[in-house]
Amino acid sequence: MAEKIVLALGGNALQSGKEAVTAEGQLQIVHKTCEYIAQLNERGYEMAIVHGNGPQVGRILLASETAKEITPAMPFDVCGAMSQGYIGYHLQQALKYALNKRNQSFPVVTILTQVVVDENDPGFQNPTKPIGPFYSMEEAKKLEQEKGYVMKEDAGRGYRRVVASPLPRKIVELEAVKELWPKAIVITCGGGGIPVTENPAGCLKGTAAVIDKDFAAELLAEQVDADILMILTEVEKVAVNYNQPDQKNLDHLSLKEAHAYCLEGQFAPGSMLPKVQAAMKFVRSNPSKRAIITSLDKALEALDGKTGTVFTFNN
Repeated sequence: MAEKIVLALGGNALQSGKEAVTAEGQLQIVHKTCEYIAQLNERGYEMAIVHGNGPQVGRILLASETAKEITPAMPFDVCGAMSQGYIGYHLQQALKYALNKRNQSFPVVTILTQVVVDENDPGFQNPTKPIGPFYSMEEAKKLEQEKGYVMKEDAGRGYRRVVASPLPRKIVELEAVKELWPKAIVITCGGGGIPVTENPAGCLKGTAAVIDKDFAAELLAEQVDADILMILTEVEKVAVNYNQPDQKNLDHLSLKEAHAYCLEGQFAPGSMLPKVQAAMKFVRSNPSKRAIITSLDKALEALDGKTGTVFTFNN
């Protein structure tokens, strides 16, 4: 039986600092990304794809706010839905092209996905999720003063706006994903999903937040009974003492080791920390499963046990 993988694509899989931040520039990067994903499909893995949207939703929101004198600004959840739609469209187009080159006639479909969050989630009181472009310290201070944004330094790369990032509680369209799973590569929970709250009557309402895509991917992996949660990011392996002279790359982490490193503050909030926490949660949910964090270009090697950081229940 084919192994089931949930892939969580980081921002570098959708956008590069070297390319123009245009739809055309993003599509070029996505084409490169989908070559790697098509290789996984060639291997016979069954897959679903979850992607981030931090840069994209930030730019959509910025454009909407800038044009508010001409046309009403869109609420945050609608901006998230817009990003989910156009990123899914790019992935569908590029992945079908990569599959067709390999004579793999396999459907690719995007599901516009709502994800329920708790309106009392502490994430609403402590914004941590970076969105939009990078700014200098001076630019960040100006935005805080003029627009009331919460700005935080992001892993040594500059300052970005941060917004609430509540934990995902329920994937509304889960049954549709399960129905499609054996028949297509499903792109779902894009940007972590469109965050909605649910009242006792089951009525859904959008809310201003960005759900971390790694936690959404973990929830999906649990609920479709995936064998592997693979989180693809900019680095080949998780490291401690990151960017320090004594940086140490890690081949393997048990839950106990990962927990200890989290307590030490080894992983940056809004960056590597949620990836590690999502990997831990998946392995904890089923000790026979594994989670892998690696770079996109090393995905196949990581699945073969040659690189990446593998999370397992015990040593």
